Amino acid sequence: MVKRIKVISVFIFCFISVLILDQWVKILTLKGFRWQSEYIDFTFALNTGVAFSMFSFLDEYLKYFHLTFILILSIYLLWQKKFLKDHIIAFGMMLGAGCSNLLDRFMHGGVVDMFFWHKWFNFAIFNVADVMINISVALILVQEIFIKKGVKND
Repeated sequence: MVKRIKVISVFIFCFISVLILDQWVKILTLKGFRWQSEYIDFTFALNTGVAFSMFSFLDEYLKYFHLTFILILSIYLLWQKKFLKDHIIAFGMMLGAGCSNLLDRFMHGGVVDMFFWHKWFNFAIFNVADVMINISVALILVQEIFIKKGVKND
């Protein structure tokens, strides 16, 4: 029971930390904070689509697709308890980031983005939640491919 509470606490901590960090940076952005450097700019863009503004034509419906995706992922993780437990930090980060972007869709009509990489090539404008989702996916892949593979070979 104590171990289960510890696992749930880790998930909640990761979820809330990512959500708060992302929303704090978005508040700075919405209040007009801007910064420029040789590599990256801190600016403002409202993304009404998904990655690279794809599906922005779906407009109002996209937030409901986003909500449905988060609910399906959550149900799947509750069904696959071992997979969730094995990747509790990554899924806490991923769902916190996803919920933060979903909150933006309901509050602002799109996701608030602010980081624009422009050294050597122009990259899409992204936010903290996007970075956390990529990190969480990388954590899952590293653990599944390298760490678990190493354990099986021993």
